[in-house]
Amino acid sequence: MPDFDSKKVAEIHEQLHSHLPSDSALRVKALETLLVDKGLVNPDTIDAWVEAYTEEIGPKRGARVVAKAWSDPKYKQRLMQDAPAAIDELGYLGKATAHLKVVENTDDVHNLVVCTLCSCYPFSILGIAPAWYKAAAYRSRAVRDPRGVLAEFGVNIADDVEVRVWDSTAELRYLVLPQRPPGTGQMDESELADLVTRNSMIGTNRELGINRGSTD
Repeated sequence: MPDFDSKKVAEIHEQLHSHLPSDSALRVKALETLLVDKGLVNPDTIDAWVEAYTEEIGPKRGARVVAKAWSDPKYKQRLMQDAPAAIDELGYLGKATAHLKVVENTDDVHNLVVCTLCSCYPFSILGIAPAWYKAAAYRSRAVRDPRGVLAEFGVNIADDVEVRVWDSTAELRYLVLPQRPPGTGQMDESELADLVTRNSMIGTNRELGINRGSTD
């Protein structure tokens, strides 16, 4: 009879569980299965909504707004002065962006967005809010210790750069306009949009660059 290696068994157990969906994901899947079985929802409709929020309503829309602002100075001016109207030019205006203010990162300023009361978020151009944005730890610490929070995201802000924290509400939401990366002067809007990350539009990502950006 082979020896029982408890350590090896524990490692295998941990590996197996690391591939399992989270509890919340399992509950969502169970609920979806129940609703589909009862004929209350159409699975094709669910797939269509998931695809829309991932590919269209998600952060790719915000990335296109940023890319246009980078490449079109007049559009950027309109965006800074009246964000909802400028976003509506691209057909992206929604209820969550009807009251939106764009704040710009510069060499001297870094902007960070939070919602301390709940999780107000411009989902029509950034998609579904990430779990950490809704977490109590982020919502409280982003105001008290923004540099510490940014450091946990791998963003170390120099002492001579001012960090401004913007607290979103149901009446006013914020979008960070990140700095255009150097060496992108010959890139078109589509290529520029590929460099923009969702986190850079929240403020938990600062430096973007070729082969470093993603809207995920």
